[in-house]
Amino acid sequence: MNIYVVNEGDSVDTIASEFGVDASEIIYINQLFYPYPLAIGQALLIPGNEDNQENKRKLIVNGYAYPYINERVLQATLPFLTELSVFSYGFDSEGNLIAPNVSPDWMIDEAVEGGVRPILTLTPFGSDGMFNNQLISDVVNNFDAGNALINNLLDEVRAKRYEGIDVDFEYIKAEDRDAFTTWVARLTEVMNENGYTVSVALAPKTSDDQPGLLYQGKDYGGLGAAANRVLLMTYEWGYTYSEPMAVAPVDKVRKVLDYAVTKIPRSKISMGIPNYGYDWPLPYQKGVTKATTIGNVEAVRIAIDHGAIIRYDYTAQTPFFNYWDGSTQHEVWFEDVRSMKAKFDLINEYELSGAGYWQIMRLFLANWILLDSMFIR
Repeated sequence: MNIYVVNEGDSVDTIASEFGVDASEIIYINQLFYPYPLAIGQALLIPGNEDNQENKRKLIVNGYAYPYINERVLQATLPFLTELSVFSYGFDSEGNLIAPNVSPDWMIDEAVEGGVRPILTLTPFGSDGMFNNQLISDVVNNFDAGNALINNLLDEVRAKRYEGIDVDFEYIKAEDRDAFTTWVARLTEVMNENGYTVSVALAPKTSDDQPGLLYQGKDYGGLGAAANRVLLMTYEWGYTYSEPMAVAPVDKVRKVLDYAVTKIPRSKISMGIPNYGYDWPLPYQKGVTKATTIGNVEAVRIAIDHGAIIRYDYTAQTPFFNYWDGSTQHEVWFEDVRSMKAKFDLINEYELSGAGYWQIMRLFLANWILLDSMFIR
């Protein structure tokens, strides 16, 4: 595959002619809309003629999705996945499992039919829909409650045809670190004995003693040994309330990988990849400004609609642009095929075994086709 960055005066037809491909292929792969306008600086994925299977590494590809995902989006994405993580189940302080508000049964059916492993994602959501670290404390420090939760999870994966559990516990208290690791080891033992797998989502640490509620409760080495796999949540540097910046800047992701591979076997590591961007109104005011989450295809359409030029930060290896909406200026950071290739190159460089997408609710077809050109499932 080729990546082409649009210049002034380019059109889909001139680009297609330059590469000797059909314009309809460029339109389809890049989800262009009629009459197919382009933004200066937009990165397009151009189909190639060769697909060398011998040079591809095998990759486990996971995507998180809510049960209310659009059916067509899910069906279009499943062929590129190894695992589908259903987001999400909760639990109470006694270890009772709380199913998603919308039934995930149809997603599981689609995944199984497509040869994709459905995975039950477990999160400690409280009644307000936010992560509740007291729930974590209640379960990991009480053997009976922790055991009840494990048994209830086993019953659910059996009943619903899940093939594994993904534990996404965030904001774990520092004092609960070892108890959490011990509970994950117990969960993994029970699940493995019954033919199921366990993965754990890890906040993006760069050192053992990194301060902060996101990091202190996660023992990279201990959890890497306890679980079958880990997902490094290498995204959300730029987030809803942050200053405008890349969601997953490659220079910062690299620092997480440098640390992670000293604690966890590379064969167990999946690198997190964001499938979204953010649109910030300016000027930014800390604690006041709130960004809007947008899709990557949507970001390009915003640039086109406002005549914005898309630029590229070569340190973060991420595209961005500014535009005016009335009297308000905006700054947008998102992902394109250049930034995705930079992330795929990291996976190859560090010889990691997996990629985990948060999340697949929006279709970004060029990403999947590029991934498919570089790896095999």
